[in-house]
Amino acid sequence: MALPPLATHRLPAKPLISDTLALFSQYLPSPSPLLSAIDRSIPVPVKQVIAEAPLNRIFSEAIADGEFDDFESRRIRLEVNGGQPGITFGFWAGRLRVLEGPGEATIRGSLSAFKILSERRQDPDQLFFQRRLVIEGDTELGLALKNLLDSLEWDLSLRKLLPF
Repeated sequence: MALPPLATHRLPAKPLISDTLALFSQYLPSPSPLLSAIDRSIPVPVKQVIAEAPLNRIFSEAIADGEFDDFESRRIRLEVNGGQPGITFGFWAGRLRVLEGPGEATIRGSLSAFKILSERRQDPDQLFFQRRLVIEGDTELGLALKNLLDSLEWDLSLRKLLPF
């Protein structure tokens, strides 16, 4: 006696996670205004305490080698699309510092584009050519920073990020 053919079940074209995220983005408001409000409510001294030490630990070898010397007294802003949250930093007296206000150059993009850049999963030039990251203001300064960051070995281990 022959068995009936098994019904072939097709998996949905999109995985469950993609469908869930699509529903969230369709029915929930954008988090940008909330992130913007949180960013504006955090005083710069708090941002300095949170961000300066990890930045200086991550780039300590490059700072010691003088790689950041060309950025002395310059201001660069990194912004997530939508204008906020963002961070302005500069290099003064051998240290990266978090600053208040605009930068001479602004590098703007999606959070995922910044993540790809930091993880070195894609050539930074591609991110700029695809307009996933954009430089505004002093483009020469922004390109110099992009080239420096691309040339460095980043150590994003918890040991470098955490203060203890």
